[in-house]
Amino acid sequence: MTTRTRRSQRRTEALSRERIVEAAVELLDAAGEGGLTFRALTERLATGPGAIYWHVANKDELLGAATDAVVAAALAVGPAGPPDPPQDGVRAVALGLFDATDEHPWLATQLSTRLSRGPWASVTPRIFESVGRRVRALGVPEGDWFTATSALVHYILGAVGQNAANTANARALGPDTNRAGFLDSASRAWEELDPDDYSFVRAVAKQLRDHDDREQLLAGVDFVLTGITARHLPGGQAHTPPAT
Repeated sequence: MTTRTRRSQRRTEALSRERIVEAAVELLDAAGEGGLTFRALTERLATGPGAIYWHVANKDELLGAATDAVVAAALAVGPAGPPDPPQDGVRAVALGLFDATDEHPWLATQLSTRLSRGPWASVTPRIFESVGRRVRALGVPEGDWFTATSALVHYILGAVGQNAANTANARALGPDTNRAGFLDSASRAWEELDPDDYSFVRAVAKQLRDHDDREQLLAGVDFVLTGITARHLPGGQAHTPPAT
């Protein structure tokens, strides 16, 4: 009787929507979007396709659910306590999405897809809510909530997506290519450009070689936050970011 009960519990867990989404994320992490098929999913879950279709209608819905699950985990609220300063909260959102796309290489493409094709689905409102609450807490007038939040969301997703693309391209060059070597090659190429046509690019070539992706992401967030606070807060009370 005990064995039968345990088997029943395992089967129920395997056929739950949560377990299906978890398995989908595992397949996406291992082989990308092309590796997520209902056949592969049924094999991983040791079940039939009918049980999966009971919970998700098609691959697009499954991709959306997997994306939402990863984003929800990335934006999860920490331990109970006093709310974080709004600026710190926006930085936490940015880093959460940055780390999630680094851990799940397929996520950046899905974020872009969900934002443009399905803004009414759960992923886009979830991100806008996380950033928008902080924008509201900054004291931005209600008439500018959407514009200010959009500026931050689009910067964060753009920076996160570009970093994910850079990482994917570097990996495609082969196992012997690392980030430092890739940036060094790019920096050298910039330094060799025509000084009359590319004086600025040559001047920042060393910064390209030496930059830290996470620090650059946060610096960009602070640029946007400084503009928002300078424009909307009384007296232009822009926030000075903490020293790193």
